[in-house]
Amino acid sequence: MEKVRTRFAPSPTGFMHIGNLRSALFEYLVAKHNNGDFILRIEDTDQSRYVEGAVEFIYDTLNLCNIKIDEGPNNPGEFGPYTQSERLDLYKKYALELVEKGEAYYCFCTEERLNRLREEADIRKVAFMYDGHCKKLTKEEVAEKIKNGEKYVIRQKMPKEGSTSYDDIVYGNITVENNLLEDQILLKSDGYPTYNFANVIDDHLMNITHVVRGNEYLSSTPKYLLLYKAFGWKSPEYIHLPHIVKEGGKKISKRDGDSTFMDLYNDGYLPEAIINYLALLGWSPEDNNEIFTLDELIEKFDVKRINNSPAVYDVMKLRWVNAHYIKNLSDDDLYKLTIPHLEKEYDLSKVDDNWLKSLINLYRNHISYGKQIVEEVKLFFDLDINLDQECIDFLNQEGVDNTLKVFKEEILALEEWNVDNIREVINKVKDRASVKGKMLFMPIRIKVSGIMHGPELPDTIYLLGKEKVLNRLK
Repeated sequence: MEKVRTRFAPSPTGFMHIGNLRSALFEYLVAKHNNGDFILRIEDTDQSRYVEGAVEFIYDTLNLCNIKIDEGPNNPGEFGPYTQSERLDLYKKYALELVEKGEAYYCFCTEERLNRLREEADIRKVAFMYDGHCKKLTKEEVAEKIKNGEKYVIRQKMPKEGSTSYDDIVYGNITVENNLLEDQILLKSDGYPTYNFANVIDDHLMNITHVVRGNEYLSSTPKYLLLYKAFGWKSPEYIHLPHIVKEGGKKISKRDGDSTFMDLYNDGYLPEAIINYLALLGWSPEDNNEIFTLDELIEKFDVKRINNSPAVYDVMKLRWVNAHYIKNLSDDDLYKLTIPHLEKEYDLSKVDDNWLKSLINLYRNHISYGKQIVEEVKLFFDLDINLDQECIDFLNQEGVDNTLKVFKEEILALEEWNVDNIREVINKVKDRASVKGKMLFMPIRIKVSGIMHGPELPDTIYLLGKEKVLNRLK
């Protein structure tokens, strides 16, 4: 049985957005579920979009997400090089082979002529398609133009009759009429291949068995298949993934400023939680479980359970998943996740590490990503608190002033400041003021913290400190 080989082939154009990472994850899961290989290939043929350092961003993201590369530029195997700009001679060789076979041709059309054709198509309100003008050139005419140094591209000669079909694992049978397929450029005038051509050459030479990518390529896949046919090669299987869309249906896009992986990571989302969440965008397990380690995903992943309808990116669901992972962090890892955000926002020079660790741990079940702790613990660092109208209305109820008076007296009398003693103070207030439940806890919480809800009240009071509590009770 042929070994399954998938590839992740990003362009080095900046940080990796979540759509790219979801593709990488699914490609990885397809390979690993079948004990196959996962290959990283850098597609840098569009030099105008290259961003310095972007390849390192790709390595860093995959490493942080524990997506191991079996072969790639940083871990070469026998099918390298794994960066397309280092494979230019290969693309030229195969483009010329197609010309020899009569499956491709030289095109010398100038940009002026092509722009004129585009303008005419606009006037007629039809999609622009190259008219095949250079297909009629004789070998002698081609040789003369090349000899004269005229710039050229190499175009694929598409059949103009019949149709091309294939079976996609997710979307089923896809058929496209051949007369809708333009004679696409294979090799550009600068010697670089186009995305479509380089993909086919590299996928074949790297023994890629399954191509996993976004469904925007559904209708262009016949172009790839006709190239495989022209070479006499076996094509891989295709798995097209549904779009990831925002609320309202607009596609997630890096160009629209939508979150990249590093944006989420820098805000304190855990890589394993992001991966867990992305697996649920377009795929679902047989059971109702939604929390998976990467190893569990590898075991359970079944391409037949990939959905063909758009997956909605829901940041609240991501936070729910991330909160699950935060709750299970060790104290040290929770500290590492949150402390950079606190250091950036507050002056921590006057508090010790033990106090900080206690504060962070107090909010373990109240945050869903690391940066969220900044707003949650604001009450511990601000000198003054501002009550909203709901808090003010609550404090104006009958009996509240007495509860707070008794609480203040008990706090003043407290000799040793610890959580157990503070808990005992609250019990004394319950008895002395004859209050319980919400009418006991809520006035105290509002007065000392400025909010109606929060973590354990005795712990909150303890970490605020006696001086700050008394100041707020005045």
